[in-house]
Amino acid sequence: MTSFLNSIGYNSWILPVLLALPLVGAALLLLRGTVLRPAGATAESIMRESRRWALALFLVEAVISLGLWWSVNSTSPLWQAGFLVPWIPNWGVDLRLGIDGIAQMLILLTTLLMPLAVLGSWTSIREKTPSYYALLMVLTTGMLGVFMALDLVLFYTFWELMLVPMYLIIGIWGGNRRLYASLKFFVYTMVGSLLMLVGILYLGLQVPDAHGLPVFSYDYILANVHLSSVQQLWLFAAFALAFAVKVPMWPFHTWLPDAHVEAPTAGSVILAAIMLKMGTFGFIRYALPLFPVAAMHPTVRFLFLSLAVIGIVYGALVAMVQPDFKKLVAYSSVSHLGFVMLGIFALTPQSVQGALMVNLSHGVSTGALFLLIGMIYERRHTRLIEDYGGIAAVTPIFATILTIVCLSSIGVPGTNGFVGEFLVLIGTYRTQPIFSVIAASAVIFAAAYLLWALQRIIYNPLTKPENKGLSDLNRREIALLVPLLIAILWLGVYPKPVLEKTQAAADRFVRQIESGGNADAGPTEPRR
Repeated sequence: MTSFLNSIGYNSWILPVLLALPLVGAALLLLRGTVLRPAGATAESIMRESRRWALALFLVEAVISLGLWWSVNSTSPLWQAGFLVPWIPNWGVDLRLGIDGIAQMLILLTTLLMPLAVLGSWTSIREKTPSYYALLMVLTTGMLGVFMALDLVLFYTFWELMLVPMYLIIGIWGGNRRLYASLKFFVYTMVGSLLMLVGILYLGLQVPDAHGLPVFSYDYILANVHLSSVQQLWLFAAFALAFAVKVPMWPFHTWLPDAHVEAPTAGSVILAAIMLKMGTFGFIRYALPLFPVAAMHPTVRFLFLSLAVIGIVYGALVAMVQPDFKKLVAYSSVSHLGFVMLGIFALTPQSVQGALMVNLSHGVSTGALFLLIGMIYERRHTRLIEDYGGIAAVTPIFATILTIVCLSSIGVPGTNGFVGEFLVLIGTYRTQPIFSVIAASAVIFAAAYLLWALQRIIYNPLTKPENKGLSDLNRREIALLVPLLIAILWLGVYPKPVLEKTQAAADRFVRQIESGGNADAGPTEPRR
């Protein structure tokens, strides 16, 4: 496979194609739904055509992205699949792309989940469907761009690009409180990002090229910028705030439950499975490598480790008392992402790899949970746990899959959730034993809130007449859940291939921070 991919020059074109394809698809879909709309086309026919077009495009995107599994040399210290084209030369900004083993896994997670998000919207989105699926495509470009960008201005552009489609998806197709939730999501993430923009501009001006132009190349800044400890502290704060809101870390998490509850099913899946990972990716790629002295200052490190552990325990305890199943899963994300932050700031190879595995596992398990919630909501039109009970008797397939996914979210050995959390706790114990012990207690809380919810939804007596006529999952719903179930078991039983893909990048990250930010920094030329 590798020789075939090399023969077609796969690495030279795959990253820009993955970014451009959804944008082209969005433009064609909007044109087809408006100026090129066939005469006599009904709303129903437009809906069917839009969702088929979106599914086809995302399947093509997923298939061509699979080559990254073989083409990327994750052990190399150099960026893979590099791409460079001048963008705004007078400002020193380039379309500079490249990935490593960490970005590789997150890109594959994104491209493989987007077709499932479309299938999850198949029957629930029936109005303004061309616009809805076009926004999903634009959102995909923004998310992929965040993982690929190696120019700080380009990174910020993609970071903000993904904000607008999600704001519109929640605000137009969300629940009863959708305007409040979408505005809260927009304000929280925008305010933090503006401070990061100031930090990016400051960095670019610190290392002008021979012509006096600012340089925003990630590698060049990493290798050449020299900042005092005070400068590092302020810049780290600017970047960390933007990323902490997106994670979201406690106490910056309050936008998340509202956004999750009010978002349509696909919006919740994308938020949990992909967009939350961008905050943790930002810490790994930017905040810590660019400002290692500030990030590893004992006070700053203690602060972030404390916030991570508070988020782990707080998210689990609040999830335990939620009457709404969707909000329960939303608060569980605060707890799971706390494990990721704990692993990053513990700064051992095991904890960092564990954090990366929790990222991937959370995307699979929580994405599956939100899909399952959306499926049962379409049948019953309620998310309140007390409105269910004993539905395993009438929906055995749904009950079986929900049980497997809940066990994976708890972290039962043999499922994907166990591997990442185990590595985080073991790696953290080496440098921060107290934080590791406290975090381990949240595993018990996770078992409590999910198993209790599971009992009340599917295992209690079937007493409510409204539930006796529920239909089980259909073939489409089973088909879109099968890949997630395979991933749950594969990552739980045989995680070695994924760990091998991320090991070199995780080791480099740890060495980079410990050495002050210059280990394996990459090429140092400013541009072209």
